[in-house]
Amino acid sequence: MADAYGAALAGPRAPMDADAVRAAYRRWARTYDNWFGIASRHARLAAVGAVNNAPGEQVLEVGVGTGLALPLDNQAKRVTGIDLSAEMLVKARARSLGLGLHNIDGLLEMDAQATSFATAKFDIAVAMFVASVVPDPRALVAELRRVVRPGGVILLVNHFAQDRGPVWWVERALAPASSLLGWHPDFRLGHMFTPDDLKTATIKKMRPFGLFRLVTLRN
Repeated sequence: MADAYGAALAGPRAPMDADAVRAAYRRWARTYDNWFGIASRHARLAAVGAVNNAPGEQVLEVGVGTGLALPLDNQAKRVTGIDLSAEMLVKARARSLGLGLHNIDGLLEMDAQATSFATAKFDIAVAMFVASVVPDPRALVAELRRVVRPGGVILLVNHFAQDRGPVWWVERALAPASSLLGWHPDFRLGHMFTPDDLKTATIKKMRPFGLFRLVTLRN
């Protein structure tokens, strides 16, 4: 078991630099909805469904991006979204305003690893497609545990690298281009979660091809 966990921790080769992430998403902001929005649609719907079914009203959405998930949230939920990309947030605010979404409490430029929110402020936190972007994924989990109340729900949906097969080879080949892509293709569950996290987490593979997984933690 220890050997398997050690293998899961191999790579990414270097932490993702926040400036590299901002630069990458500045490039992708204009076309993000067209290419990634389609590829990630099923996983996004699953994550939002889990948010809507979770008890509580106060929701933190980490990596709100262009706001693709905002119209899908139950209007009874009060949503605060954060993102590192100012360009993405411009689109998210325009989407929220254009659709007349009255349950959005704020769309803020903020580092998900060190937010300014009070401890136990939220009932639910959801981080969509940001785990392989942040410099320290375990710091992200720790921060989500801090800002979510005891007994609350933490949801993370992300690409996690395969263990073998053709997709695994593609992920390894793309790994050196992490800074250009803005995310780590070879990112693994063990980079983000401790063994204790994984013992209690619920993990579901999402379409297409199991490229994304939805991880649910109870705080």
